[in-house]
Amino acid sequence: CYWSQIGMNWGRGEGPHAWPPRRGPQASELEVERSRSPKAKPDPRELVFGQIFTDHMLTIEWTQGSGWGRPRIRPFQDLSLHPASSALHYAVELFEGMKAFRGSDDKIRLFRPELNMERMERSAERVCLPAFDRSELLECIRALLRLEQEWVPRSDSASLYIRPTFIGTEPSLGVAPPGRALLFVILCPVGPYFPGGHFSPVGLLADPTYTRAWPGGAGHCKLGG
Repeated sequence: CYWSQIGMNWGRGEGPHAWPPRRGPQASELEVERSRSPKAKPDPRELVFGQIFTDHMLTIEWTQGSGWGRPRIRPFQDLSLHPASSALHYAVELFEGMKAFRGSDDKIRLFRPELNMERMERSAERVCLPAFDRSELLECIRALLRLEQEWVPRSDSASLYIRPTFIGTEPSLGVAPPGRALLFVILCPVGPYFPGGHFSPVGLLADPTYTRAWPGGAGHCKLGG
């Protein structure tokens, strides 16, 4: 089955590379700080893609010396980055995009989330970010979704967009794999990306001047820059 409910557990994954001393963030160590000022939920009919965010976010820090820190769900807030962070200068960053849908039975489901975790792992290896356990990260995301389940629209034309992001935060202008990194996940309720709805035709231009993917490049990843 390609669909999975947010309450399900997954087995542990294996990654192509490893960083000592810890394999990855552990969902069993998740800490939760609830927001004291929850926001009103928007009308699903008035959603604009990517402009409204939920009350909480997931953050997990990594350092080369200490490995992965505890996963934390905390109130949605701005990030503080050193001006020399490697993500800002050398695009040592990646992101994913997935959605949670509410069915007619009121259950919340994800569509093939394990494939997003696989690509995220490939992307991390491509830009020298540390390895993580796919199943543990997915379980942390599920915990965030359970906390924010009322943000999943009760609508067949809207969903909750999930944006996992992984950035290098090493405060150095030297060109090297980062010794510090931050993995975070934010959520936003969204309507259709294009005007007209999910099933309206969209005109596209195929321009041979520009190439997204090339042998040896990063077309198999989802990177910033």
